Amino acid sequence: MMRIFVIGVLTAFLVSCATEKKPDDQEFLKSIETIEEKTGIDEEKINSILDQIPSPLESSVLLKESGSKFNGSLLNQSENLPKYNNNFKKALNLGVYGTDLGYTNIYRQNQISIEYVSSIKSLADDLNIGQFFDVETIGRLATNSKNLDSLLLITTLNFNHINHYLQTEGRDNLSVLLLTGGWLEAMQITCQVATKKPSKQLFEKIGEQKIILDQILELFSFYGDDASMAALLKDLEPLKAAYAKININYTYKESSMEIVNGVGVIKDNSTTTIDITEQNIEEIKTIINSIRTKIIS
Repeated sequence: MMRIFVIGVLTAFLVSCATEKKPDDQEFLKSIETIEEKTGIDEEKINSILDQIPSPLESSVLLKESGSKFNGSLLNQSENLPKYNNNFKKALNLGVYGTDLGYTNIYRQNQISIEYVSSIKSLADDLNIGQFFDVETIGRLATNSKNLDSLLLITTLNFNHINHYLQTEGRDNLSVLLLTGGWLEAMQITCQVATKKPSKQLFEKIGEQKIILDQILELFSFYGDDASMAALLKDLEPLKAAYAKININYTYKESSMEIVNGVGVIKDNSTTTIDITEQNIEEIKTIINSIRTKIIS
């Protein structure tokens, strides 16, 4: 299963300590702003799509392994936080900042990570999901990337908690915005690096996102009556057109059995080839930068 932030989205989404007192649900519900009820996405449907979206944290690991150096100019600066004055912008940029936190964490930029922790907590509180964030744990993990597998698992589990909560509150659109913001930021960073430091692995990673984009567009199709969501969907359409020029070919080959350390392991012999050029990457980068500029401004 592909593991996610974001939303998760990321180092920020951590399950609250089991020993802590559980918030009074009724009191908490009273604090939530009135939201117009609407037909959202079935929880099983959104979860099946979320499971297919790669974690932005994993993308950051790939960038570091490619030999790319840390570049803080690629990130959304924490100083932009006051600009986000509605739930639409706050949810998108919570996803963006989550990806940026993962990026700074992988490169051990501890001081910068702390700044993103503060911004993330602020946005989470504004969206009334701050109870899912343990500030001390976030700060500790943001400065320590030794246990990456455990971190990815924890962030995945907690995003599932957040998503379920938003589903029950009729705010599943925020889940979609969280994951979209995180995904776009991860794509933006990856495309910037790939154009300056081309590599087959990075090109293929960007090409693979054609499938993910289709899934995200499917999620947005459920919110045609929401003006902000519809506007973002319209902005994503040119990206779909750019990805239509990329071919992903899957060749099936029967699986085989191998013995590894005395244990039988099934080997998948099928192959996937991605036809993508530098021109494709440049076009995708330009479109994503345009969308991102609207999100973070």
